[in-house]
Amino acid sequence: MTRIVVLGGGFGGMEAIRVLEQRLGRRKDVELLLISDKNYVLFTPLLPQVASSLVEPRHIMQPIRDIRGAWRFRFRRDRVERIDLAARRVYLTEGVVDYDRLVIALGGVTPTFNIPGVERHALEYKTLEDAILLRDHVIDLAEHADHEPDAVLRRRMLTVCVVGGGYTGVELIAELQDFFSTYIVPRYRGIGPGDYRLLLLEGSPDILRGVHPTLAATAQRSLRREGIEVRTQTRVTRVSAGAVEVQGGESIPVGLTVWAAGVKGHPTLAGLPVERDRLGRVIVNAHMRLPGHPEVYGVGDAITIEGRPQASIPIIPAALAHARLAAENIVADLTARPPQTIEFAPRGMLVSLGEKSAVVEVMGFRFSGYLAWLFWNAVHLYKLVGFRKQLQVALDWGLAGWFPRDSAIMREPPRCGVCVHTPPARRDAA
Repeated sequence: MTRIVVLGGGFGGMEAIRVLEQRLGRRKDVELLLISDKNYVLFTPLLPQVASSLVEPRHIMQPIRDIRGAWRFRFRRDRVERIDLAARRVYLTEGVVDYDRLVIALGGVTPTFNIPGVERHALEYKTLEDAILLRDHVIDLAEHADHEPDAVLRRRMLTVCVVGGGYTGVELIAELQDFFSTYIVPRYRGIGPGDYRLLLLEGSPDILRGVHPTLAATAQRSLRREGIEVRTQTRVTRVSAGAVEVQGGESIPVGLTVWAAGVKGHPTLAGLPVERDRLGRVIVNAHMRLPGHPEVYGVGDAITIEGRPQASIPIIPAALAHARLAAENIVADLTARPPQTIEFAPRGMLVSLGEKSAVVEVMGFRFSGYLAWLFWNAVHLYKLVGFRKQLQVALDWGLAGWFPRDSAIMREPPRCGVCVHTPPARRDAA
């Protein structure tokens, strides 16, 4: 019996197990096992809309067992603790699993670049839990700012700083602008249009690196028209409770800092005796194999491909291409055929700029504005797994035009030095 184990239930892991199931699912001599610490697949492109209370969190989650349906592969919800390459063994929180072929698709994490205060005073923005917590922190700040008589302190409390001008940071800051302008200002009588401030900081000369310069410039102009402050070539040197310090010594007063600056290798893989890039991502060859361990394949944000920088960009289409090739090469290995090499290059990009605006590049065509926003919505609705989820998200979008967003705090934000606000006091309601 040949056991093929896939670690990770994200886009890469699910695509790998899907291809393996299609190609090997009927073979009685092959066992397929997917291991993930989550029992669902998260549609991460819509995470900003969870943070802005536009989309219900459960509507962008699809249980893995529902996706599996009648397929034969087994699923195990467990956390990977470490991998023993020599013994071909994966150590989990609740046991040990041996493998004959292994696909590592654990994804990446957001790097802090050893900047003081990031872990303690900034919110991460990577998972569904992060998006929900961010949403609740923003609403919590609004609740306290609503009855704050000091205009300077009120504006500081309602200053949200997003660090990182990539896809994630840009889409998030645009959604937060919609949330403030269409819900918080109209609903909170003590908060006016000039009482909140949204700030996007990027260390490089431009936002949306990797996007065509024309579209990146269009996106930057669009954000600024909406009142969002975009500061490029601005490197953060320290984050504290209530302030972000940048290169040159300037201290920017903020109420909330969100860290969305890049992707680095998964910490679970730190103990592997293999070569890594400067961000800690495991280096694989053009066959998606780990050098020295041809039975181990890597896909997605956890890896970088030697000599293939375009194919190593941490985006969803790249992870899907990695996963398909890794699965096909496993099949080729089992049938004594030569492996194929990765030939992926980005063929387009889609970036939402909030309600009714986006920038899109597809098959050489570049456009922006309302038409691009409609295209962005159509593509992401189509890519959601299952008609039920497509319908739920479509209803969320449709109802948002007629009913206000939900501002109920789902999880009481901890008093951990992340947010700045005055203690609750007896004051007249606004």
